[in-house]
Amino acid sequence: MTILFNKGRSNSGLVSVQQSSIIAILIMLLAISVLFAGANGSFDLSLFAWLKGNSTDIQNIVMSEIRIPRVILSALVGSSLGMSGAALQGLFRNPLADPGLIGVSAGAALGAAVIIVISPAALTESFLGPFLLPLAGISGSAAVICLLYLLTKGFGYQGVTYMLLVGIAVNAIAGVAIGLLTYISSDAELRTLTFWTMGSFGGVTWRLLMPAVILILSAMIYMAPVYRKLDLLQLGEIEASRLGVDLGKLKFRVIISSAAAVGASVALSGMIGFVGLVIPHLTRLLGGVNHNYLIPGSAILGAAIMVCADLASRILIQPAELPVGLITSAIGSPFFLWLIFRINKNDY
Repeated sequence: MTILFNKGRSNSGLVSVQQSSIIAILIMLLAISVLFAGANGSFDLSLFAWLKGNSTDIQNIVMSEIRIPRVILSALVGSSLGMSGAALQGLFRNPLADPGLIGVSAGAALGAAVIIVISPAALTESFLGPFLLPLAGISGSAAVICLLYLLTKGFGYQGVTYMLLVGIAVNAIAGVAIGLLTYISSDAELRTLTFWTMGSFGGVTWRLLMPAVILILSAMIYMAPVYRKLDLLQLGEIEASRLGVDLGKLKFRVIISSAAAVGASVALSGMIGFVGLVIPHLTRLLGGVNHNYLIPGSAILGAAIMVCADLASRILIQPAELPVGLITSAIGSPFFLWLIFRINKNDY
């Protein structure tokens, strides 16, 4: 597995010309994906006619109130999952680490499940109804973060390793709690919970989207200063500390940034698997492993793939809609199997 993090490493940690070119290509791919997703869907609508002002009132509503917020949210969620996956794999020095592994996604899912099952009427009758599910998801992820720090703050250099183990335990506990809530839920609550856990970008509004945009972009900016430190961490925690890396601050910044971005994403879109795990590996295959390239590249590629996955979920079985989590799992699981065999042959 060490090949995964050492092949193609830049000594300086700076982005090479080749990596800059790859990022430029990925940005173009994202732009094309966004345009294509905005122009297509189950509702017949011409993007160019809308841009020229030649669309009908209902077409304007569909584009401005449904399709554009949905495309923006899918790009943000894919970007946050890709960025968090790359950062957490670097922090834990583990190619199997992803945002779900430390329990953040499970905590968000548990928070949402509590609202769906315990107080379903509040989702429709309360004036805070549209915001309750996202707030519950973010609260659940925040609770997991606090629990991780409380349980691992005394482990010193081994804190990162034990945080990973605690995250696995938190995932299991959250899974039990979600299972109990599922067991006691009514048929309507069970249906809502099931579809939420499969992931979807439907129902997003500008009121829900704008706070998520601010939170996710702030998390990305907050993480930016640690890219080079994550490169040094691959030498080992003791060696990185000798080179001036404050492991406590590094761990805090990466975990808080990842948890905030993933918590906001899961709260609005539900559980979406494999993106945070697979996208960083694909980005490494394209251009290398130094984090100045890897984390931004994973964010951009994750956004592009998520936009495409959401488009596929909207058009594959029109006028119905597939959960986007099924699309990402269908794409990610075969790729990950291929990656495992590739690593086994030491070609990666």
